[in-house]
Formats: sequence, C-alpha cells, structure tokens
Amino acid sequence: LCCYEPDTEPKIRAEFLKYSQQITLDPNTANIFLSLSEGNRKVTYMKQQSYLDHPERFTDEYQVLSRESLTGRCYWEVQCGGKGVYIAVSYKNIIRAGESNECAFGFNSNSWTIRNDTSRYLFYHNSHPVQGQVPSRIGVYLDHRAGILSFYRVSETLTLLHRVQTTFTQPLYAGIRLNYEGSSAEFLKPK
Repeated sequence: LCCYEPDTEPKIRAEFLKYSQQITLDPNTANIFLSLSEGNRKVTYMKQQSYLDHPERFTDEYQVLSRESLTGRCYWEVQCGGKGVYIAVSYKNIIRAGESNECAFGFNSNSWTIRNDTSRYLFYHNSHPVQGQVPSRIGVYLDHRAGILSFYRVSETLTLLHRVQTTFTQPLYAGIRLNYEGSSAEFLKPK
C-alpha cells in the first residue's frame, strides 16, 4: 500500500521516486499466453503456459494485474518491448472472461490505459483515445485520494503524456495487456 502526504504534486523524477511502488504481477490473473519472469515483474506474450485454472484469470484478453492494490500516492515505471503494449490501472472487479469491451483495459469505466505502439501512444478510458509520440519507458503516477492518474515519458526528464482527474471509488491495480507475440513489459525496480 502507498502512503498519503497532503502536499503538492511532484514535478521532477526525483520527487516522483519518493512515491515509488514495487509492482509484481499476479500469476493467478495472467492469461495463459503470458509468461511471467524477473520475480513476476516482467510479462511476455509467448506460447501457451501451463497455468492452472483460476477464477481471476483473464481468459480471452492477453492481460495481467498486479498483486498489490494501489491507494494513496504511488509511482512506478514500465519498460515496454515491442508494439501493442498497454500500461493500465484497473479496479479489481474488471470482468475476466470474454472478448467484450468490459474485459479489455481502457475500454470500460473500470480501467484506464495507455497503449504503446511503434509510431504513437494512445490513451483509453471508456474507449475514448488520445494519441501522441511513442515512449519506450512509461512512468505512472497515482494520487488515489486526489483522483489524479498521470502517464509520463521517462528519459532524462519526465514528459507528461496524459493526465486524468476523476474520483476513484475502489483500490486500483496496475495491469499490462500485450497484443503481439514477443512483446513484453517490465515493472522496473525503483532507482
């Protein structure tokens, strides 16, 4: 769990890192074509894995959620490999079975996502896209109490890609969706 300190929103990477959250992925939610490695911090779209059936597993969408629930102020970074990588934040009650928009990160009212592609990124919530230039490393900042969710391009500096101001009604979970075989995403250890 993250902690809450009632002060201003961070402006530089060093300030964001004060709210670093170590994210690990929950194998019980991973679609059977997603392989977890690096201590469950990295996910890769590969051949079918031999996971046991589990009611929390995504059956049709190539998605996985974090073990940790996210409240308060949190920051994490994800390194994207390949195209069609979605970096998401979702309520735990997102539907797990089926191919409808209710299951896909960013295409319903239970999740927000930024899609990293070869030539652009797209932000989605309730199927409404916003686009811009593609980054390979994405920083995510959440202030649950204030209702702020921000996505950043991470390089020498942080560049805001998209910011949401809303009211979060439940704890959130980090998520990844991969659309292409060989694509990957890794939650980086805070440095």
